[in-house]
Parts: sequence; structure tokens; C-alpha cells
Amino acid sequence: MPLTPWRLRLLMISLLTVSFMGALDHTIVATSLATISGELGAVQQMSWVIVSYTLASTVLLPVLGKLADLLGPRLVFLASLVIFIVASLFCGLAQDITQLAVARVAQGIGSAGLHLMPQTIVGSVVSPRERPRVLSIIGVAFPIAILVGPLLGGVITDAWGWRWVFWVNIPVGLVALVLALVAVPHVEGRLGRRFDVAGALTLGVAVTAVVLAASWASSDGWGLPVAVAGVVAAVALAAFIVVERRAPEPLVPLRHFADRTVLICIVLSAVIGVGLFSVVAYVPTFIQMAYRTSATVSGLVPIATVFGMLVSTLLTGYLASRSGRYRVFPIIGTAVAAVGLIIMAFLPTGLPLWVPMAAMALVGIGTGAFMNLIVAVAQSAAPREDTGTVTATVSLVRQVGSTTATAVIGGLIGVGVATGLPAGLDAATLTPQLVHAASPQVQAQIAALYSGILAPIFIGLAVTYAIGVVAAVLLPKGRLSDELEPATPPRAAAESLAT
Repeated sequence: MPLTPWRLRLLMISLLTVSFMGALDHTIVATSLATISGELGAVQQMSWVIVSYTLASTVLLPVLGKLADLLGPRLVFLASLVIFIVASLFCGLAQDITQLAVARVAQGIGSAGLHLMPQTIVGSVVSPRERPRVLSIIGVAFPIAILVGPLLGGVITDAWGWRWVFWVNIPVGLVALVLALVAVPHVEGRLGRRFDVAGALTLGVAVTAVVLAASWASSDGWGLPVAVAGVVAAVALAAFIVVERRAPEPLVPLRHFADRTVLICIVLSAVIGVGLFSVVAYVPTFIQMAYRTSATVSGLVPIATVFGMLVSTLLTGYLASRSGRYRVFPIIGTAVAAVGLIIMAFLPTGLPLWVPMAAMALVGIGTGAFMNLIVAVAQSAAPREDTGTVTATVSLVRQVGSTTATAVIGGLIGVGVATGLPAGLDAATLTPQLVHAASPQVQAQIAALYSGILAPIFIGLAVTYAIGVVAAVLLPKGRLSDELEPATPPRAAAESLAT
């Protein structure tokens, strides 16, 4: 039954609140990380605060997506929210880094549900035609969290202490829980179907190996542990494919990849993860070194990127819902983002800061044009009873692509800086402050070095978006329906699987 306008607005407020809280948790902790590790006496283990969270939130995506299809997204959503609130409490109570890492694993599990279930619920109760608009409104939580998260984390840490970075989730989460209990409608699942345990285990091993390899590569370089993790990931992925081909109720139905619309949406999701999310963390350092700015000023460039993404997401979501047409937006978006990255690759040093800001804003505008739209398109192409799994697959590919590409880019930058630094400078102790205090000649050399290292990286990412252009052109033409597809009854679904 379609939602009334009042119920839909209440649902959007509820999902936006939860999405913002989940997205904010990704960014708010980063600012307080040094304080946390210092007070707990674990500076060398600091990365595990992030790795444990990222690992849990990534591995659980396909599991929660499948559970949403079997049990209904409302139950998974409420359970994820409760887990996130309780885990936030224990994160703030942690007395050592081990306790914090364990609590962060639980928080990551809850965060996976907060990220995935709002999109799944929208796909289950909102018509395909309305999904781009609703998803774009919910999707603004992510760019806003990127903008305010680091600042908010710093303010809370300085004013109340780092534990309140986690505890602030509790009152907000309780309000969100009350809203969700009222606003989120019940969606019938497919009870009685067997959960694909073997698929979950093999995919979990593969994703865990990828995330750990990326983390080790970015922190310790490309050594034997990274190679071993890569082999484990490849073997586990091969085993997962074999398991899924035989499973009666697969964790990730391989038939999704036989549908051209779903497949291209997955490819475009990977383009976003590799092409934008992987490099945005390195842009401020590049600006500080190549343009010789302060850390505060360098932050204007990613802000321009995020602001462009925010505006574009809302605009294209509205336009796609109004017309029902969607193919033009990823075509234009990938092309615009590729142009922005090409500009970044060939910018000479010494230009005014607004030039790289404008270039990265193009990348944000281009990415925002299809970032949430492809979720709606993939959902509309899949059977309604697979809404959770197809949404999880799109998100998983983006996250794994971002994690892997971030490690690769970090490694390339590290090697390039270490081999190209002027004599007398050590890459291990190189900071923007040290560079700004050096002679103008040394500053110019380091600016040229960073420009030389990042230029081919920007070109490579532009090529990634160019592949996205080709994929978007191959996206089948279509129009989003005004009618919500009825769910297949459990008995009919079982008969379909049997045949």
C-alpha cells in the first residue's frame, strides 16, 4: 500500500536522522583519534580504532542486505540502531585500546545497518519514480557529515572529552529509534528460507582480507602480509562464487550480474569508490604541499567537492523523479567528473586556490549526479524480494573499491615522495609546517614533486570515470515506474527457486 504524504515525510525525517548519525560517526572520530590513542596509551595501535570499524561495517553489508530480504528491513533496521546505540555507550566506557576496538566492531555492525537499511526501506515502500528524490534527500546526510564531522569532533573533544564523541550518539539515537518505531512500516520478508551461511563466511573472509591488505599497505607498505592477504582474498572469492552458484538462497544472487542494468549500476558504484572516495583524503595534503597553504585553507578544496556533490545530488534526484528518466545523469556526471580530474592533473603550481577548488567541485558535481540515482535504478531492475541484496551489493562494491584504491594511491604517494625528496629531508618526518619553513627553493622543489606524483594519479582516476562514461552509455534506456511492484509471496518465491 502506498504511503500517505504525511507518513512519507515522517519516514524521510526518520531515515535522514539515522543516516546522518551513521555518516557522522565515520568523520567525527577522526579528529579525536590522536587524543584517544594518547589517553589510552596506544599510539602505535591507533589505526585499529578505524580498521575494526571499517572491517565490521564492510563485511556485514551483504549479510544485513540478505537478512532484510528474509526478515524484512524494519526489523534489521531497528536491531542495527539498537546495536549502534549500545556500542556507542561501550566505546565511551573503554579503558584500553582492546576494549575500544571490540566496541568499535559492534558499532561498525550497527553502522552497516544504518547505512544500508534506509536505502532498502525506501526501495521497499516507495515507488521507483519517487525513489531518486527520496534517496537524494536521505543521501545529503553523507556530504553534510563530511563537512561538519571533523569540526564537531574537535569541538566535542576539546569541550567535554573524547568519550562524548561516542556518547553523543545515545540521545540522538534514542530520538531516532522513537521516530523509526512510528515511521518505518512493516515489510513482509521471506521467513522459512535458509540463510546462506557458507556464502556469508567465504565472502566475509574475502572482504576481510581485502580490507586488511589495504590497511597494511597504507601503513606498512606493500610487503609479504599484503601479498598473503591478497592470495587469501582471491581464493575466498573463488570459493564464494562456487558456493553461490549452488546455494538455493544465495547471499548475493549471481543473477543480478546477468542483468545489464544492475551490472552497470554496480560498475558505476565502483567508479565512485575508486574515482573519488579514494583520493579525497589526500587532496588537502597535496594542496598544502603544492600550493603552500595552511591546513585550514587546504580544507576548502574538499569542501568545494562535497558542496558540489550535495547540490548535484538534490538536483538530479528531483529531475529524475519528475521525468522518470535516469540514463542521461550518469552519462553527464561521469564526463563532468573526468574533466575535473583532468584539470587537476595539468594544473601548474602557483595558481590561485579557487582554481583547484573549481576543478574538484566539478568532480563532486559529476559524482553527485548519479551517486544515489544508481541505487534507485538497480532496485527497480531487481525483483522486489531482492531489494536488500541488490542494495547491499552496490554499496559493498563502492566501499571495497574505495578501500583498495585508497591504499594503492597512498602507497604510490609514499614511494614517490620518499624517492624524490631533496637531500637532507626525510619522508618519515616531512610535514607541511616543515616545508613552509624551508627555503623558497626547497618549497618549489617539493611543490613540483607533489604535482608530479599526483598528476598521473589524477589522470588514472579520470580514466576510471571515462570507463564510467562508457558504462553509462551502455545503460539500457528506460523510465522509472510510478507503481510499486508487489512483493512475490513466499510460496511463489519458493516455487520460482525450485524451478
